[in-house]
Amino acid sequence: MEIERKYLINRLPEFIDTVGGIDYEQAYLCSEPVVRVRREGEEYWMTYKSKGLMIREEYNLPLTKESYYHLLSKADSQIIHKTRYFIPLDEKHVAELDIYHDFLSPLITCEVEFSDKEDAETFISPEWFGPEVTFDSRYQNNRLAFISREELMSLL
Repeated sequence: MEIERKYLINRLPEFIDTVGGIDYEQAYLCSEPVVRVRREGEEYWMTYKSKGLMIREEYNLPLTKESYYHLLSKADSQIIHKTRYFIPLDEKHVAELDIYHDFLSPLITCEVEFSDKEDAETFISPEWFGPEVTFDSRYQNNRLAFISREELMSLL
């Protein structure tokens, strides 16, 4: 079970240069249900996600590099490139800040995962977070992978 909230980031935290980022590449084989392939640095995954916004099922299966690139060639979507920064917020929360590249630039978002629904509902975001977009499906990566430049600019 994945429980997360998502935010737009209007300005990067001042300390972002001190946090190392990981390059991600991902694309979607199917959008209902969501089936994604992803490269995280030198790790490769296929992920299934159920319907939902804040709470949904998620299953990750490891892939070989060869399998990843074979499946990537079958993707229905544009390939998303982003750099992810893991930023500790407190003793139990980590912000996953994504700076998107290419067709999704200058979009910057941040997700925070939670242990349960109550934790998610009582979370208070730091001041450097922008507006919450958890319940706006237009900001889900499986939707962003199909977006036009004009649509993206209307979201910012």
